[in-house]
Amino acid sequence: WHAAPKPFQNKPRCAHLESFPPFFRRPCPPTSSPTSTSAAFKIAKVDFEDNRLSMKFGTPGDFSTLIAPEFTAMKEAGELDASMNKVPMLEVDGKKIGQSKAIERFLAREFGFMGADSVEAAQIDQLCETVIDFKNAYQKVKGIQDATEKEAAMKKWFEEDLPAHVALAEKSVPPGPGPFLVGSKVSLADLVWYAFLAAPKGFFDNAEGAKASMDKCPRIKASTEAVAQIPELQEWLKTRPETPM
Repeated sequence: WHAAPKPFQNKPRCAHLESFPPFFRRPCPPTSSPTSTSAAFKIAKVDFEDNRLSMKFGTPGDFSTLIAPEFTAMKEAGELDASMNKVPMLEVDGKKIGQSKAIERFLAREFGFMGADSVEAAQIDQLCETVIDFKNAYQKVKGIQDATEKEAAMKKWFEEDLPAHVALAEKSVPPGPGPFLVGSKVSLADLVWYAFLAAPKGFFDNAEGAKASMDKCPRIKASTEAVAQIPELQEWLKTRPETPM
């Protein structure tokens, strides 16, 4: 499935809020959705220290009342300076990296998930950036304040807008042997699209609507189905800790 990952001198460490999936050492804000980064760890068979920081709400669902004492202590001690007091943060062999996409691409390069050459790497980047564009478009719909208007916009998003977006992305997929999006083996692009449209507890609350958006997009659908069949990923999905969000 992938090139052998490069060895690290020390076991990578991951610190993150308990409702977030792990990186090496990675403090994070809350979601239980599987990320392409945590999937990459498991598929690459790279062990790491998963240091989950406790969190709770003073008022359920109100992020202004979020209480995360360990995270706060790390900030006050300067341990998160490298990530500008934000999460995630990854620590490898004593060196710290912030910004989730920087971490994601670092791991993809280390684990052999960035294609066979620089052109494939650029194509993988392109497909990952496309997902970011689609997520940003969806956030505008989620941000609608009027309940009636929002309900109508959400219905249109899953019935019309998202399928149209995915169809455009399908046309941008480079020719290849399949089932993966770029080249002959799994890449970061496959993991990102899987997390976006097909993963359990994924990006969208409307999981069925997300999956349906791929019905007329055979390359993207085949990619997500191939990722779902990777044994290491299947095992992780069965055993990963349940989180409060």
